[in-house]
Amino acid sequence: MNLTLPPRVTDRAFARLSEIADLTGETRALRVAVAGGGCSGFQYDIRLDDPAADDLVLEKDGQKVLVDAVSLPFLENAVIDFSEELIGARFVIQNPNAASSCGCGTSFSV
Repeated sequence: MNLTLPPRVTDRAFARLSEIADLTGETRALRVAVAGGGCSGFQYDIRLDDPAADDLVLEKDGQKVLVDAVSLPFLENAVIDFSEELIGARFVIQNPNAASSCGCGTSFSV
């Protein structure tokens, strides 16, 4: 039996969404999508957005992360996190489905 699990969002990612809402004065969801393109075949599209009817909604403490139905298979068992490093702060995807990824971390292949 093949068990498919949705992506998981870390507490750190939800906390950053809350900080963004506090800074901007509006609460918008974080959309994590997969699109064709990028240097490795697929790329992540991570942006603030409003929910659509067919989205998977992952929610905690009033903050939401959205994944559309087309992107969901590519993000199975992935971890959506927020990383702060010397080179900058960003939302990152730890994706076990990616066979390889590029140096920028926004493009991958399966």
